Amino acid sequence: MSIRRSSVSEKFLVDEIQGLIKPSNLVMLNDNENSFDSVIVALIDVCDHTREQAEQCSVITHYKGKCLVKRGTYGELKAMQDALGDRGIGASIE
Repeated sequence: MSIRRSSVSEKFLVDEIQGLIKPSNLVMLNDNENSFDSVIVALIDVCDHTREQAEQCSVITHYKGKCLVKRGTYGELKAMQDALGDRGIGASIE
């Protein structure tokens, strides 16, 4: 019986799939441009936060410089990152 070695392309594909399904974090970044109200509305609309969650995240971001606002797969979070960016709110996926 011989053991088949996986090719580089198969390894790349496996890494890509794992990257898409592995949980990631959407982190909102602080800025001096957006008001608390506009950030709160964006988190409610984009990330499906309750008003209380959105208020807490905006305060944490203001004082700490960043805040984890959502966990999910990269694919889910990328759309949210883009939507926040469209509103002028910086966010990264970690």
